[in-house]
Parts: sequence; C-alpha cells; structure tokens
Amino acid sequence: MRGFEIGLVLGSWRSTTDGTTVSFAELRALALRAEEIGFAALWSPDELLGRIVKSGPRYGFWDGVVVLAGLAAATSRIKLGTWVMSALQRNPGMIAKAAATIDEISSGRFILGLGAGHAGSGARAFGLPEEAIYDRFEESLQIVVPLLRTGRADFAGTFHVARDLEQLPPGPRPRGIPLMLAAHGQKGYRHAARHADIWSCYATERSDLTELGPRVTAFEAACVEVDRDPASVGRSAGIAVAPLATGSYEGAFGSAITGSAEEIADAFRAFHAAGFSQVEILVEPMTMAGLEAMAPVIELLDSD
Repeated sequence: MRGFEIGLVLGSWRSTTDGTTVSFAELRALALRAEEIGFAALWSPDELLGRIVKSGPRYGFWDGVVVLAGLAAATSRIKLGTWVMSALQRNPGMIAKAAATIDEISSGRFILGLGAGHAGSGARAFGLPEEAIYDRFEESLQIVVPLLRTGRADFAGTFHVARDLEQLPPGPRPRGIPLMLAAHGQKGYRHAARHADIWSCYATERSDLTELGPRVTAFEAACVEVDRDPASVGRSAGIAVAPLATGSYEGAFGSAITGSAEEIADAFRAFHAAGFSQVEILVEPMTMAGLEAMAPVIELLDSD
C-alpha cells in the first residue's frame, strides 16, 4: 500500500501476559524473517522493568538500544528505530551519539524515536529522576535536535548541559537521521509539530481508530498553531495485533486487532485512510508462528 508502512516492535518479552524473556538469538531470527516477509521497519522498546499485573513479580528487558545495534548488524535492508528512546535515562549528547553510531552500523537505516520516558518502578529501582520528567525532556530536545540537524549544540539548562558540543563523528547521514517524537497531549503535539519528521502515538485501551483517530486531528491543529504544514510530518500509531487469536484479545494496548488476514489488512487500511502514514505493531504473542501469521497480511497490502 503506497504511502503506508508497517513496522514490527521486537520487545524482549513474549507478550503482555507472558513476561518470559526472548533471547537475542530468537530476536535476531525474528528480525531476519520480518525483513524477508517485507516489514518496513523493526522497532526496539527502551524499557527497564515491568510487571504482568500491578502486584505481580517483575520481568526485565534487554537494553533496547544495544539490541537494536545488534539487529542493525544482522539485517541488511529493513529500517530500524528506537521505540522510543527514553530521554529520562539517557544523556542527550549520548542519545545523539548512539543515533549516529547505529546509523553507521546499519549503513543509514536508523530512525531515532525519542520520548520523555516515565518514572515508574524501573526508574526508582535504577535511581533515575522521578520529578520534572517533561521539563527534562524539553531540555534534552534543546541538545538532541541541534546535534542531529546542525551537528553542534551549546546549551545550559537546569537539568542538561552541552558545552560547544560537536556531533563527531557525524555518521553516514550528517543532519539526515529521521526524528520520531512520541507525543500525547497538547504540549507534546507542539514539540512534535516543531521538530519531528514523524509524530508517534500509541493506543492505551483500543488498538483502533475509536481511540487513535481523534489524535490525528489534534496533532494537525498543533501543526497549524506552530505554522508547520501537517502534510510534512509522518504520523505513526502503536497498536497490538493478535493474528492467532480465535476471539477477542486484550494485549499491550488494550483490545488488540484480531481476525483473518483480510480483516487485519482492512484494519490497517483504515488507519491509512484516517491519516496515519505508518503503524508499529506488537504481535501477541511474539513467536515465529505469530510473525508468520502476519505474512499474508503484508502480502495483501503490498498488492494494493
């Protein structure tokens, strides 16, 4: 389907109901098969710790940025992105350096997905800040964006400092790494409208347009507010798909998309018609069987 891309989220957990850690060897195999099937991109979450249920035992994640670097070396054609890198747990100058490094490893296939992060149990356990999360993110952008776009940043804020910092080495695409900003809410929409090549959101209750459709309208209004052509920004939605489910399925983003290959393809077509240029899908469960069930969906959409 022209003008619409389907990306695969490769998290290091089996599903939101199964916190079993997926080995890197399996993540690599899934990535290579996704490239063969025809997915447009691979996305790696930047999470620390989680729980299946609020009071249940913790489960962990591999470092999402390190995993993505490994997948960049293993693959050859598919784009790769952070989904999304947490500004809370990473120095902004090092965020830009990691972006250039993975872009080098991948020969120019990297997309920097960036968000404010969140102060949950993982932040507390790792001793990360738990206050002024968005203020820290706003300052981080004052360093990351200039480094990516001009190759230099000079900024002194309350939380972050860059002193005549150069982006050296610049990587294979100086000033050309796409920036995807995760944004929910008016302040975030405005930041994405000003700076992003792609605006990203994700479902929280329903992986459908009932929840996500109105956000396109809100984001476009923010673009008008900052004098940005809405058509110049990509629009991305994070959704869950359960292709093996025989009925309804509650997954990472609430009610997941289920049904036949044609029904799932129709759900993606609806996202495109509503103004989204891409989706990042979390296949539940993340197994080779679940991934193979998406192959006919990709084939249907490629024939559109």
